[in-house]
Amino acid sequence: MSVRSRRCARRGFYSVTETAKTKNLKKKKNRPLIGWREWADLPDFEVEGINAKIDTGAKSSAIHAFRIQETMIDGVEHVEFYLHPVQRRKKPEVFCSAPIADRRIIRSSNGQEEERYVIQTRLRLGAKVWTIDLTLTNRDAMGFRLLIGRDALRRKFLIDPGGSYLLGPKDKE
Repeated sequence: MSVRSRRCARRGFYSVTETAKTKNLKKKKNRPLIGWREWADLPDFEVEGINAKIDTGAKSSAIHAFRIQETMIDGVEHVEFYLHPVQRRKKPEVFCSAPIADRRIIRSSNGQEEERYVIQTRLRLGAKVWTIDLTLTNRDAMGFRLLIGRDALRRKFLIDPGGSYLLGPKDKE
C-alpha cells in the first residue's frame, strides 16, 4: 500500500478497488464450503447419494451413462439411458429419460474428443438445488460416477481442495 493510500485509509477514504474487493469478500463468505468430493443427488431422476468429484479443471459436468438411446417423445428429441449410481457397483441400474438440450464435442483430460449428449437436470449439493448441463458418457473405468465441472459450480461454492464431504455424510434412509 502506498503512502497516499495509507493516508486516505486513515481519513476514511477508500479506493474503488478496495471497496469492490470488500464486497466480493462479503459475497464469498455467504457461499458454502465444499471439498474435492461430495455426496450429490439428482432429484429429477430420483437418484440420491452419488459420490461426486468436484473438478474445477473440467468445464462441463458428466455422469456415467450406458445403453444410451435417442428417442422421440411428443415430437421432442429425448435420450434414454441407464445410470449406475453406486461407485464400483453394477447394481442398481436406474432408467432415465430426458430431453436433449445439446450435443457437444468434449475433449477429455487425455486429449481424446467425443461427441456427447447434453441434458439439463437439477443437482442437489447440501441444501442447494439448481439446474445444470450434464453430459452423458461411459465413466465405468473412472473412479467417480459423477464429475461436477466449473460451469455447474460457478458462484455457488468455495472449494477446499484438501477437504472431503464437507457438506456432511450421505443421508441414510
